[in-house]
Amino acid sequence: MPPVKIRERGRAKKGTMKRLVKKLFQLYPGRLIFNAFCIAFNVFANLCSSIFAGLIAGVLTKGVLENGGAFNAFDITRFYDAQVMGNSFTIHANIPILLIAMGTIYGVGVFAAWWWNRSMAIVTQNFLNQFRITMYNHMEDLPIKYFDTHAHGDIMSLYTNDIDTIRQFVSQSLPEFLRTGLSVIFCVTLMLINSIWMTLVVFLGTFAMFLNTKYIGGYSSRYFIKQQKQVGVVEGNIEESIKGLKVIKVFSHEEKSSEDFDKLNDTLGEYSTQANIAGNITMPINGNIGNFTYILTAFMGFLIFIIPGFNNLTIAKGLVDMNLNIEAFNSTIVGFLMMNRMFTNNVSQFSQQITFIVMGMAGASRCFDLLEEKKEEDNGYVYLCNIKYKDDGTFYETNDHTRYFAWKHKHHDGTIDYKELKGDILLDHVDFGYNPEKMVLHDVSIYAHPGQKIAFVGATGAGKTTITNLINRFYDIADGKIRYDGININKIKKSDLRKSLGIVLQDTNLFTGTIMENIRYGRLEASDEEVYEAAKIANAYDFITRMPDGFNTHISGDGSNLSQGQRQLISIARAAVADAPVMILDEATSSIDTRTEKLVQDGMDKLMKGRTVFVIAHRLSTVQNSEAIMVLDHGKIIERGSHDDLIKQRGTYYQLYTGAFELE
Repeated sequence: MPPVKIRERGRAKKGTMKRLVKKLFQLYPGRLIFNAFCIAFNVFANLCSSIFAGLIAGVLTKGVLENGGAFNAFDITRFYDAQVMGNSFTIHANIPILLIAMGTIYGVGVFAAWWWNRSMAIVTQNFLNQFRITMYNHMEDLPIKYFDTHAHGDIMSLYTNDIDTIRQFVSQSLPEFLRTGLSVIFCVTLMLINSIWMTLVVFLGTFAMFLNTKYIGGYSSRYFIKQQKQVGVVEGNIEESIKGLKVIKVFSHEEKSSEDFDKLNDTLGEYSTQANIAGNITMPINGNIGNFTYILTAFMGFLIFIIPGFNNLTIAKGLVDMNLNIEAFNSTIVGFLMMNRMFTNNVSQFSQQITFIVMGMAGASRCFDLLEEKKEEDNGYVYLCNIKYKDDGTFYETNDHTRYFAWKHKHHDGTIDYKELKGDILLDHVDFGYNPEKMVLHDVSIYAHPGQKIAFVGATGAGKTTITNLINRFYDIADGKIRYDGININKIKKSDLRKSLGIVLQDTNLFTGTIMENIRYGRLEASDEEVYEAAKIANAYDFITRMPDGFNTHISGDGSNLSQGQRQLISIARAAVADAPVMILDEATSSIDTRTEKLVQDGMDKLMKGRTVFVIAHRLSTVQNSEAIMVLDHGKIIERGSHDDLIKQRGTYYQLYTGAFELE
């Protein structure tokens, strides 16, 4: 099936920010509320600088005027009346008191800033840790179809690139959004109280900064989104190249591989360059607009001071009576200019966060898409349990691993029935298609009695592996029935159904860890002795014990330090230790030489004693001792019977067997 792309970066669902913030707040409500309080106090402390600067300017001016144009440094302890930023009310203060008050507020503000920055770092990492766990746990519950229809590299990028955009949003953009928002609101309020005319000048500069952010910043955001998307493409290419490095070297395509990577990397470089050019000039332009606004604001304050009637439009009551004095002017202008600088800086910083907010919401939207995927449905109510036999032939349930199993059927009325697991499997007129429009299997009927070995042969795409995928319910059939010991497999709990099936896949997958741990993966509670026995059954014991660390030999990179045949033997041993009553061998001996194949086949004969075994093979020599061989072609069984029966029929199987070639 062709892979389906996850939502493209940059297309965030409506309400994604609300959902992300709600999820964050549900996990850490108390800490976030206190952080918000610390941010608000930090904003207040910064705003106090404007107020105190105005007061100090007024006190200094008062002192200078009263001392005939000079200010005695020893008079700083004297109290002077100073207007607060031009308002009609005054305070009676001196410089030491103002400095002490200012330093105290700043000190608490610094502590508040330290606290919320430290706290948000803790919240962010804990939140991302929990978010990854939630995503991973949900991903494990998704049906196999999801992974067949989504590119694996794109899924992996959710845990790297997209999670990183969320980190940027939570740790920086979200608190910065709150901080700048509060700062802007407080600044606008104080500026309007002080002077409408000067505030209008600030608004004019803010509008120019908005236009700059909208056009240049928007251009930057588009390329940042393209950059994030291209990062995933480049990472996918690197992953493919590493996995296929041997193939690249075998066909001497290093140069071609490098050319392909260069093209993708050049595209990434182009997007990154465009994004950073626009992103880097947005802030300087906004900064210069702020500087011009600063100059214009000072000029407007000067006009208010010298032109009669100008100050009639101010809200500051102390300037209405036209008795403007120099101390009020200094207090007003100095304080307002500092507020102006603070206001424009916050607007500029807020505009810088827009790109990260857009990217964060795009990444969060893609992660939420994964979480919204429907989990694999499991309505089964029949469970697998271990049993022990009594002397009279009856059995009872036990928690011990006895190698004997039964199906435990819980009824609605509370009663429980047990049915001995024997391994009788029936496919009754089964139809199946990965897509409803295109069926892969057509009216397939197969029966396998306990202890029988059933083989499937046929060309690639004939439907062999599909049949085994239906038995373990990786997919659900479109029509027909599959029964396990007479029980419809839809009634069996999926996890219990799969525990009863030992599977050796065509593609060997080993995990980072020791050989012992990889074999024990088949049954985690297996003892060391059981692992050794499983290795002997698979004829892997000899080569493992000859390794320097034996069963404690470390495997990494999917077993890259082992040969293909050794990896396959470990995979077979893993299935052996599972000790399941039904075995599925999908090309289990495809990577083993003829001598080893014979040894493994002997081990498999021991392993399948009393068990039902399904074998998928291209090598016809490995299926000759099967009780029944099914020949498939385009999803249909065209021949069935034992090896001798099919030879006598002189049909497709006979032609394959006598043609001296293996199926491809």
